[in-house]
Amino acid sequence: MKIADIIKVFDEAAPAELQESYDNAGLIIGSPDDEVKAALITLDVTEEVIEEAINLKCDLIIAHHPLIFKGLKSLGRKNPVERMAITCIRNNIAVFAIHTNLDNVLTGVNRRICDKLKVKNPVVLEPKRQQMRKLVTFCPADFTDKVRIAIFEAGAGHIGDYDYCSFNVSGQGTFRGLEGATPFVGKVNELHFENEVRIETIFPVYRQRQIVEALLSAHPYEEVAYDIYPVTNEYNIVGAGMIGSLDSPVETEVFFERIKNVFNTKSIRHTKLIFDKIQRVAVCGGSGSFLLGSALARKADIFVTADVKYHDFFEADGKIIIADIGHFESEQFTPELIKDILLEKIPTFATRLSQVNTNPVFYYL
Repeated sequence: MKIADIIKVFDEAAPAELQESYDNAGLIIGSPDDEVKAALITLDVTEEVIEEAINLKCDLIIAHHPLIFKGLKSLGRKNPVERMAITCIRNNIAVFAIHTNLDNVLTGVNRRICDKLKVKNPVVLEPKRQQMRKLVTFCPADFTDKVRIAIFEAGAGHIGDYDYCSFNVSGQGTFRGLEGATPFVGKVNELHFENEVRIETIFPVYRQRQIVEALLSAHPYEEVAYDIYPVTNEYNIVGAGMIGSLDSPVETEVFFERIKNVFNTKSIRHTKLIFDKIQRVAVCGGSGSFLLGSALARKADIFVTADVKYHDFFEADGKIIIADIGHFESEQFTPELIKDILLEKIPTFATRLSQVNTNPVFYYL
């Protein structure tokens, strides 16, 4: 299996373009053209995980957290990242990470957390903006269906639970082919009038290249006229965190016991338990305190996340319960999610879940 084939699977599930600006998701060590036989899937890349990969003869490590976040100026042995990079290279082990892009999709990390906590009908807590574009093109009437289908199949025309969405207006286009042109209709140096259809549809930014390629391939004209406009609407299937509801209100202490059991956490840092019962639940795997305002605005009873700072707890302001369950604990189900994504598309590829507990935080009990 080529690494490029594996990257394609993950790009379809959680496009790399959806990662945050500070992130370094993607292929970190290795080449897309490299052949690999087996993958070890982990939350973090550690020296113990690399040793495990060597022993299991896995030539690819797929992690949630990138091995390298910032650029390296040298490859010595001054720190763990440099040591691990050298070890991977010497042992022909490729490293791939799928991080905040997997956090930011509807079926990603936060959906898995909601499923574990039995939170129903979850939606994105803080949808992203500036993620949509509008395509407008003009096509001869007889070729409209062909062009529309091509751009739809490339990823355009999705609005909520609907696809193949477009708006179409019939009109008359004009053009004159100059010397050197080979017009599909009309003659060189003669003004031509053609019955055309104006097709409008929207698409996510990360699909633009594929959609334009599909348009140019399906369109009969030598020169294809099209416009792309920014759209500032929220893209409600992409963004940070999720929020949903329990089937029925659950006593707060009972819900806390559910959290402890599901995430196998020894302790939960939390604000005052201001509600007797919990029903509306917001979640964010990893460091989620930046979403507290959105959880408050969406009327969540509790916000389950990690890495909440001391002063952030004050921001609850007696209106919401904050439950900090720990970074590792909140994301511990991500490796099984990554495995599920990969095996759904490539069921015969050999994958192993790492047995190394990479949590660097310990509790003195």
